[in-house]
Amino acid sequence: MENSQLTHLDSSGSARMVDVSTKDITTREATAQSKVFLKKETLELITQGNIPKGDVFASARIAGIMAAKETHRLIPLCHPLPITAVNIDINADNSANAHSIIIAATVRVNSQTGVEMEALTAASIAALTIYDMCKAVDRGMTISDVKLLKKSGGRSGSYQSE
Repeated sequence: MENSQLTHLDSSGSARMVDVSTKDITTREATAQSKVFLKKETLELITQGNIPKGDVFASARIAGIMAAKETHRLIPLCHPLPITAVNIDINADNSANAHSIIIAATVRVNSQTGVEMEALTAASIAALTIYDMCKAVDRGMTISDVKLLKKSGGRSGSYQSE
């Protein structure tokens, strides 16, 4: 891959913030996911509201929203964006083999650049919040499957993961 394809590098290979001043303002949306795998007993404590630190899903939603709004402070070269909406969906999967929590973070903006990093950050921080709130009862939790599910808007158009 040539440096010209990497938008955060200039012609000499130095890091730069992409100039989006000539791009059109359009509605852009991205959804990312993360998963937390945990013990069956831990998932039951969460869904029954018996984690001592409080409502795990409510805290994770708030953390995800806050993270989306602060992404530019966490990820170098991200633009600060006027986010118009953040939605964090959290679902427990207590099937026989996979005790997990699936987080989907959707972020929307009317801007000159997309919100993929904001959605990924929101999904990641929501998962980390779940870990933090439950680590006293299950230090073996695993966070995985952090990925972009879909995005729309902007010059590059739409993307849908397989």
